Amino acid sequence: MPKITPNLWFDTQALEAAEFYVSVFPNSKVTNVTYYGEAGPREAGTVLTVEFSLDGQDYTGINGGPEFTFDEAVSFQIGCADQEEVDHYWTRLTADGGQESQCGWLKDKYGLSWQVVPDELGALMTDPDPERAQRAMAAMLKMQKLDVAALRAAADGA
Repeated sequence: MPKITPNLWFDTQALEAAEFYVSVFPNSKVTNVTYYGEAGPREAGTVLTVEFSLDGQDYTGINGGPEFTFDEAVSFQIGCADQEEVDHYWTRLTADGGQESQCGWLKDKYGLSWQVVPDELGALMTDPDPERAQRAMAAMLKMQKLDVAALRAAADGA
């Protein structure tokens, strides 16, 4: 299978965003930066693309201009081992202008949507006991940042 690299369109903040993302995720780095030349369409010497890796997943950011922006139709899901990881990513990605949303969703300060999800959520939602799964679902629908203990308690009927 060919390698698939998500390409993220920014106005002018591709390098700033890449540096932010590599500061949030472990084992991450900016791997290459290219610049506009005399041919344009932007000012020569300004950042054109930024290649970066977030814990082994490659991305490219492009400073393409204000014509396109992010929306919730595309989001990145972060599978978190526990509440500590949920809290870490939630706090970092909502900092400095990020926006909290519902059911573990948020937008970072660049407008990119993320789902910060505890790994345990899948098991709760697919519990063989449909009533237990529905209680967990009902609890999740009332949350912004997901709370693992509260989800477990709801599933257990507590």
